[in-house]
Amino acid sequence: MTDTEPDPPRSGADAPEPGADDHDPTGLNLARNVARSIGAQSRRMRRRSAGKPRPEPAEPQSSGARPDDRDPQLLGRAIERLVDSRGWTTEVSVHLLLSKWPALVGPTNAQHTQPESYVDTVLTVRADSTAWATSLRSMAPQLVATLNQQLGDGTVTRIRVLGPDAPSWKHGRRSVRGRGPRDTYG
Repeated sequence: MTDTEPDPPRSGADAPEPGADDHDPTGLNLARNVARSIGAQSRRMRRRSAGKPRPEPAEPQSSGARPDDRDPQLLGRAIERLVDSRGWTTEVSVHLLLSKWPALVGPTNAQHTQPESYVDTVLTVRADSTAWATSLRSMAPQLVATLNQQLGDGTVTRIRVLGPDAPSWKHGRRSVRGRGPRDTYG
């Protein structure tokens, strides 16, 4: 080629990269730069691991024709197995039964009482007022019998009935001894 002849058009791979002033709206140059850097990294990794033996791929496990633990399970069955393996059967049964509290104590009593906790065979119930707490205490033996009948003997040994939470009437550094406000706080 002589100096007077124009340069032949270059292909995309041979084309010079635009400088910082040029903007490539298609993003091809950025993509080329990223591809080059990834290629360089993979070549370096291949050179480093050239002398090391590759680990054998693990054989895929398939369950076969018969049912197996690796087969998809129904969610209910999987949860039952989890509850059984962790020893939560009694706790879950008690909480499921207590979710039906209105059926156990009646709708009127359920409006004014609610179960709070179940720990070491003792069920703790909170009442709205002292009168409702007294009413629930009177029916506690029948309630224990009903719960044990549905859950198994010894599941609930005692029902602890608490009155409403009382506010603190002590304000400030000094207070007066005495009976304080008289209201129904258990």
